[in-house]
Amino acid sequence: MSDKPSGITRLFANPYLLLVIAPFFWGTNAVVGKLATTEWLPFTFTAARWLCAVVVLLPFSIKHLKNDKALIRSKLWILLGLGAVGMAMFNMLMYLSLRHTTAVNVSIIQAAMPVFIIAANFVVFRQRVVALQCVGLILSILGVMVIATGGDPLAFFTRGLNYGDLIMLIASAFYAAYTFGLRWRPNIHWLSFIWVIAVGATLGAFPFAIWEIATSGFSVPSINGLWMLLFVMLFPTIISQLAYAKGVSVLGGNRAGLFINLVPIFGSLLAVVILGEAFHWHHSVGLVMVVGGIMLAEYFAKKKAIDSK
Repeated sequence: MSDKPSGITRLFANPYLLLVIAPFFWGTNAVVGKLATTEWLPFTFTAARWLCAVVVLLPFSIKHLKNDKALIRSKLWILLGLGAVGMAMFNMLMYLSLRHTTAVNVSIIQAAMPVFIIAANFVVFRQRVVALQCVGLILSILGVMVIATGGDPLAFFTRGLNYGDLIMLIASAFYAAYTFGLRWRPNIHWLSFIWVIAVGATLGAFPFAIWEIATSGFSVPSINGLWMLLFVMLFPTIISQLAYAKGVSVLGGNRAGLFINLVPIFGSLLAVVILGEAFHWHHSVGLVMVVGGIMLAEYFAKKKAIDSK
């Protein structure tokens, strides 16, 4: 019998394919989340999602958790905090925003996360920002305003932002805080890391879910609602993380990070195809401005880092 890997094995060992699969399933999160708003309360959906992930991941993680026990214990509060901030708060607010805005808007606005990360690096670590980085950041911010104001960014000064879009911006700030905080994560196996932050997300979401159920009541989801929960637990939560981790291990973080820009593209397209949402000219312009601005800022950030060596 030949030991040569099968075509399917070789296909799924391709880092470029894996780095397309990851943002594709992350892009489905907004679409399924929009559908789930008819079945689930947003905070309860988040708590159930991460609790299920904790249970499903445990058998695969337990060996690594034992090996990483000392490091996990030494950084436990940091890991739990990362889960509560990046996974619980981001997802709770995203699902809440989907009750007040479109999945297209949510998909594109979350592309602005790097703006918050660069701002945090500037404020906390005083990392110098070159002029063309500022141009890229301003372009991204204007892109978000174009989307959130329906193509009339000057309307921001008279009527502000749509409530759902504002919530999504706050959600993006939470995920940016999570990304910023990853610099303090211990050097543990990625399965150990995902499981512990899933625990942090569950613990972070449950008090909000209890409050939500106490104030709004709870109705048992239909079979479709349970399928939605299963989908987001398996694909955006677990499969995407597996694919991205493997892709990063082959190509490195800098090259793999560029594929994150596919999330708003996939999310927008899926919202149009599956939900039948309209994709207007201001979505196209805003998407180009947001993604283009971030790529411009990242390019000059990397160029500055190379020139300073």
